[in-house]
Amino acid sequence: MSASFAGLDDKYATEAATPTVRAFHAAIRERMDKRFAESGLSWQEFVFNSDFELGFDDLAAVEAEMLAGGYRFDHSAQVSVTEEPGKYKAGVEDSGAEPEAERAEPAAGEALVVGHGDNVFATATDIEGVAHEISTLERVMEMLTEGVPEDTIAIIDDCGGTMTAPIIADFKGILCLAGTVRTHLAILSREYGIPCLMATELDGLREGDKVRLESSKTPRDITPEAMAAAATSSGEERATVWRLG
Repeated sequence: MSASFAGLDDKYATEAATPTVRAFHAAIRERMDKRFAESGLSWQEFVFNSDFELGFDDLAAVEAEMLAGGYRFDHSAQVSVTEEPGKYKAGVEDSGAEPEAERAEPAAGEALVVGHGDNVFATATDIEGVAHEISTLERVMEMLTEGVPEDTIAIIDDCGGTMTAPIIADFKGILCLAGTVRTHLAILSREYGIPCLMATELDGLREGDKVRLESSKTPRDITPEAMAAAATSSGEERATVWRLG
């Protein structure tokens, strides 16, 4: 066994999913290599000595280094952004949408492409509805007590299957800005038969816009082989989102 953590890049069967994961693993290995070198112990003595285990302070230091480099985390709950906004990417309401005066508008009866996502399951035809952002518990409670607006296409800024579970049955469609077609929210959408796009990228879509989802698109295949191929593909396997005039 090599007396170093630096040679563990090929420990796993596949490469890290993102540069962030690779950076995190590299930072951990660097800390452990330094700790091992400073310990003066043999490899066997070091790896079985709990005194040298990483602790909370180590993980906090890695996080601080990543943030200092400009990285911002995807949030898994709105409370994350509320409590520590500096650590997280902006929510859907702060996603840098164009000012109203500069936003391109489709003509009456026409459609403008505003995004793409991974289709969870295919429907016979594409669906149309009205975009409503649902990113807080307050918004969920409002819809729970007053009712979900008719033809709601829910825009969810994280994989909010648990948060939206009480009202999900009343959605006409879902656009989730994170996750995969195997995520909890995607599973719920299949069970309820609600068209859903995951990992959706949107540009120029706002509260109350009329939208069309290409829910008839062939569902995204996320087997390891398909994901590897997608990394070099043209992206044509992704479903389209249109804003309607």
